[in-house]
Formats: sequence, C-alpha cells, structure tokens
Amino acid sequence: MPHKAPPSAARTSKSQRRVAIVVSRFHENVTTKLLDGARDALRRGGIADSHVDVTWVPGAFELPVVAEAAAASERFDAIVALGCVIRGETPHFEYVAGEAARGLGNVALAHRIAVGFGVLTTDTEGQALARVSKGAEAVQAALETADALERLGAAPRD
Repeated sequence: MPHKAPPSAARTSKSQRRVAIVVSRFHENVTTKLLDGARDALRRGGIADSHVDVTWVPGAFELPVVAEAAAASERFDAIVALGCVIRGETPHFEYVAGEAARGLGNVALAHRIAVGFGVLTTDTEGQALARVSKGAEAVQAALETADALERLGAAPRD
C-alpha cells in the first residue's frame, strides 16, 4: 500500500515561527487584500503579529532581492512574497513575472528556506481581485514547507 501523506491541516505551523512578508506596492488595491488574507492565515495558524515582519517594495521585480535579504538575516523561518503583475500591451509582463518567480525560487534554494509564492499574474485587475485569497494560500504553503524542512533537519535556523 503506498504511503499517503497526512492532510495539510495536520501539518500546521508552530506558533513561534517568524515570518517575513514582502509585499509589492504596485497594484496596491490588490496587494493590500493579499496581505490581509496572509495576516489572517498567520493568525489562524497561531502566529502572533509580533512574529511577522512586513516590508513593502515598489513592484514585483523587487520582491526577490528583499526576500533574499530576509533569508540572509537568518531571523525568519519562512518568507511570503505577495505581488500582482497584470498583463499590458508590451512584453514587460513576461519579464517581470518570470524574473520575480525565478528570483524567489533562487532564494528558497540558496537559503533552504520556505518561500510562499503569492504573486498574481493575470490579464485584468478583475481577475486579480478575484484571486486575492492566494495571499492566505501562500502563507499555508510556506508554513507547511517550513515544517517539512524542519522535519528533514534542513531548516535555516534553530
């Protein structure tokens, strides 16, 4: 019989986890809602506001460098990146979205830290607003990954 992983609800975060949230200011009407959902998910997970550090950056392109600084500080168990990139009439969308994703993935691998990816990539603002629940989902993914890293003895800090 194949091994079945426990449901994600059974793998909840410890209340002492420290989480960095990096939020893009561009499309702030969307990203503030992503942040609200992320904060709510952290509270529901038992993580106090005092264990959460929120840093705003100009846009999605700047998320990786600030996430890297948070990881390098070794003060956090997980990082959550929140942003919104809406397609326009030029290839700019692809460059920004792709580099944000690649950069955040590189941070996770280089520092062996959980990075929740809450960067929306949509065609319209309406689509983005319909997906603001992804902030909470990014938190849940980051916390579950932090737990897995800890179980494997690969967590970034004690």
